[in-house]
Amino acid sequence: MTVDLLLGLQWGDEGKGKIVDVLTSKYDIIARFQGGPNAGHTLEFDGIKHVLRTIPSGIFHANSINIIGNGVVIDPVVFKSEIDGLAKFNLDIKNKLIISRKAHLILPTHRLLDAASEAAKGKAKIGSTLKGIGPTYMDKTGRNGLRVGDIELDDFKERYRHLADKHEAMIAFYDVAIQYNLPELEKEFFEAVEDLKKLTFIDSEEYLHNAQAAGKSILCEGAQGSLLDVDFGTYPFVTSSNTTAAGACTGLGIAPNKIKEVYGIFKAYTTRVGSGPFPTEDFGEAGDIMAKIGNEFGSVTGRKRRCGWLDLVALKYAIRINGVTQLMMMKGDVLSGFDTLKVCTAYNYQGQEIDHLPYNIEPENVTPIYTECKGWKADLTGMSSYDELPKELKDYIAFIEAAVEVPIKIVSVGPDRKQTIMK
Repeated sequence: MTVDLLLGLQWGDEGKGKIVDVLTSKYDIIARFQGGPNAGHTLEFDGIKHVLRTIPSGIFHANSINIIGNGVVIDPVVFKSEIDGLAKFNLDIKNKLIISRKAHLILPTHRLLDAASEAAKGKAKIGSTLKGIGPTYMDKTGRNGLRVGDIELDDFKERYRHLADKHEAMIAFYDVAIQYNLPELEKEFFEAVEDLKKLTFIDSEEYLHNAQAAGKSILCEGAQGSLLDVDFGTYPFVTSSNTTAAGACTGLGIAPNKIKEVYGIFKAYTTRVGSGPFPTEDFGEAGDIMAKIGNEFGSVTGRKRRCGWLDLVALKYAIRINGVTQLMMMKGDVLSGFDTLKVCTAYNYQGQEIDHLPYNIEPENVTPIYTECKGWKADLTGMSSYDELPKELKDYIAFIEAAVEVPIKIVSVGPDRKQTIMK
């Protein structure tokens, strides 16, 4: 029996979907433990690019069961669209995808609340993806939410109406101009709910307990990144769930002492979407090159990602709070061509040099202190073994490993499944 955990160590978009896909052949079960349909895990193989929003990234492997855990929030409309988009690939969705009854539902009015709340903030907006995820988690913690298991109840529509009416009153309170046709949105929602009913609902904590007892191997898949964790991220510019290792326990019902390996995914540089502090953001040519070569646009939202140099202070912080045992470095190929690479190894925090992440990393408090590394010119995208990599990249990897004291086991040199080098 093995329970391993895979999560992102930066502000999301690290490439988790690709690595889950690469690792899935080693596991019987892939279980998503938090987040909503803003995740946008991108997988590429056989010349086709796939974007998964809610469905775990092991769905393309015939031998794996994919579980959507209780910590996930599900929009039935987006979920139906995602299922429909997979139809042409002849996947056994009915038998290979199962859903926790305790997962919460995103209602149409949750999306409207998200838009109204963000509009009301004006220039102070958080940068929400407007998918209704935040309001859904608010209802969850406020004990108002509707869950997948409620769909099976005779009075589901009455429960829906009660909550939706409450949401409309809240939207009116915000007093902002947002246009919507709720009856039309609700028609789409209830049609999608009927499709959702065709899948298997489970008591996921019991299912996973029995799977462990039967010796099954499980990979817990996270969404977003550790620096977006609602507790340990750059609050308030965070997501609404626990994206760190603890979220796998609460989002699946797996005991912490059952987790063995913790795989941490990070980019060879750093990106961030939306608002919030970003100490190593590069506003010049280097940041533009990273964005262009790395195709740094959200796979779900299309939003351009802010780019900058690798921040080892933030990376060490994420490694510590997650108990990371192995690292995977993504997008090493994007840095090919730079004469010099900068790596943030400490902060100047209010006039004092520190090497830990402080409470506030807004630019008026924090200035990054950089160490320079020699760059490389080689095209990495066709390389298939660690020995082929240029010396400068190996030195860069060794520098990171020495700083964070965790080994880098995988180096990604392109978006395709095959462009993955095991070290």
